[in-house]
Amino acid sequence: MVIKNEAGIDAAINAAVQPVARALSNFIFYSIEIGGAEVPLIVIWLIAAAIFFTFYLGFINLRGFPHAVRLLRGDFANPEHRGEVSHFQALATAVSGTVGIGNIGGVAIVISIGGPGAAFWLMLAGFLGMSTKLVECIAGVKYRRVNPDGTVSGGPMYYLEAALRERGLDILAKPMGGFYALAIVIGCLGIGNMFQSNQAFQQFLYVTGGENSAFADKGWLFGLAMAAIVGCVIVGGLRSIAAVTSKLVPFMAIGYVMIALLIIALNAERLPWAISAIFTEAFDPQAMSGGFVGVMILGFQRAVFSNEAGIGSAAIAHAAVRTDQPATEGHVALLEPFIDTVVICTLTALVILTTIYEPGLAGAGIQGVELTARAFASTLPWSTVPLSIVALLFAFSTIISWSYYGLKGWTYLLGEGRAKELIFKTVFCAFVALGCTVQLGAVLEFSDAMVFLIAVPNIIGLYLLAPTVKRELVSYRKRLES
Repeated sequence: MVIKNEAGIDAAINAAVQPVARALSNFIFYSIEIGGAEVPLIVIWLIAAAIFFTFYLGFINLRGFPHAVRLLRGDFANPEHRGEVSHFQALATAVSGTVGIGNIGGVAIVISIGGPGAAFWLMLAGFLGMSTKLVECIAGVKYRRVNPDGTVSGGPMYYLEAALRERGLDILAKPMGGFYALAIVIGCLGIGNMFQSNQAFQQFLYVTGGENSAFADKGWLFGLAMAAIVGCVIVGGLRSIAAVTSKLVPFMAIGYVMIALLIIALNAERLPWAISAIFTEAFDPQAMSGGFVGVMILGFQRAVFSNEAGIGSAAIAHAAVRTDQPATEGHVALLEPFIDTVVICTLTALVILTTIYEPGLAGAGIQGVELTARAFASTLPWSTVPLSIVALLFAFSTIISWSYYGLKGWTYLLGEGRAKELIFKTVFCAFVALGCTVQLGAVLEFSDAMVFLIAVPNIIGLYLLAPTVKRELVSYRKRLES
């Protein structure tokens, strides 16, 4: 539920933004037909990059996994290294920016439309995306800037600029970095802020009585309260954000995984069928209109939209890690798509498949979070309340992570400085409250398109830096072995 104001602000904003938003969205998500299925070009762009980096780096997403776990638990940590946060805190901040409503509701939409087979392609895309994340975050650390006060600024803005300068394309370096920075600022205010606060309000209403809740007409009050909480967290910078996410993310993820595993266990008799259906229907030409290509694209699309591998946003958080070896954070970063997509999205799919799934579910008129909630409630009626609380926390953690992404885009454009940072944080908190009170469909559409538009220059930059990243990995591996 979105509370509409009576002043006509919604209509005025939508009317002004709608033409640009629709044109940009049509451009970014332009599709071509392959095997009878409509395939968005941006999905092809992201998946092609993930496949390339996986093979180019010799399946580093498999080979590097054990070492990533060792790094995460602090085996090679050195507090004397430059940076602001630990490997675990950097990962928690990045994961909190990707694990969200999409892991709960988005997977339900994919399964209801594409059937069990879509889950296979979702998992495969998540596995491939691990390689892209590694490349992004090695580049993020290697080309980061450590400010005089000890804070760190890094991410695609900086490594895009560096990659182009190294290739003698100085004339494009700063404009390309600036374009990415501007897009991430716009994206953080929409899909990383207002959409999340709106979803958090919906979950709060559900917990407090739905349409009969005493807060049903008080979106402004919830928005102000949430903006105040967000403000208290982000005012302290990345260290404060990481301190919250490093506690919140394990709590959310473990809580969600435990409930999901309990439901799957209670429906164990359907589990063999569910697993079999995931693999058999992934290649079934009769699985849906468009055949298995359509199922594949549905799974791939949900995965890249969920873990954001190729967009580069997570590299902004990972760049601030305490390390003097960029390859260390690359290894840690590959765990992010694994957690987000391979684990959480797959468990969501299995919950739906072992409970309420049946062919033709898409025509039942129930989608998104509501479908997932119904799957949970079919076995554990009480589970919808903790599920809503987890969804609310997912939304909150995404907001605080994206505030940092937007802030670094802001400071890249306008320069470092406490006053400039305070202006951005104030505006960001205002948008948190705004998201709970007005319906901004066109603004969110525009924001969403901008977030995926930046995948184009980001991937180009990663291709240019691929030899550099490979040398970093080879050098790091040699030092480990010696």
